[in-house]
Amino acid sequence: MTDRTSERHHQHRDVTGGWLRPAVFGAMDGLVSNFALIAGVAGGHATQRVVLLAGLAGLAAGAFSMAAGEYISVASQSELAEAEIEVERRELARHPGAEERELAGVFEARGVDPETAAEVARQLSRDPDEALLVHTREELGVTPGDLPSPVLAAGSSFLSFGIGAVLPVLPYLLGASSLWPAAGVAAAGLFAAGALVSRVTTRAWWFGGTRQLLFGAAAAGITYGVGALIGTG
Repeated sequence: MTDRTSERHHQHRDVTGGWLRPAVFGAMDGLVSNFALIAGVAGGHATQRVVLLAGLAGLAAGAFSMAAGEYISVASQSELAEAEIEVERRELARHPGAEERELAGVFEARGVDPETAAEVARQLSRDPDEALLVHTREELGVTPGDLPSPVLAAGSSFLSFGIGAVLPVLPYLLGASSLWPAAGVAAAGLFAAGALVSRVTTRAWWFGGTRQLLFGAAAAGITYGVGALIGTG
């Protein structure tokens, strides 16, 4: 007899949630884009007040833009999924036999013998709600009632972008008059963000941190050069 107390069960992290991708992307984008913006303005020899204004404007504009874009994107995706779920619901009501055979075919394609596949499909099809759940998972890859939330995605993007974007602005808010303090804070933030993201991937923390730091430095260096070439005068 198997001792159930000795059985081990592994658990997976949620890889489909609606918050992780926009939150990570928002923080990275906020930090890189706003630091690059500040570097470009500072490269044009703008005053401390102008650089601060540019950083705050970039923070506000970017956060609202990210939130609006993420909301529309996720809402449109959810609306499309809901429309296709409704199509499946109508097909189950109008052609239950055909849908049952279709489901049996799905199981057969996965290696189940025809008799067992037909029986499983028949039993699942007795409950319309369960049948809809199985069909949408198999055919659409979504679960009715568990679609990504556009509000959650937008809120995550707004907050994470704002957190990332405010970091290079902080030294100027505290009275800094040159780009170097902002560059130091931004570099530390970029490395920390990249290292943090590596905790939910298979990459080493130092690789993720270094990669993000290099990309951010490249973006800031290019915009600084553009600002230096154009100038403010």
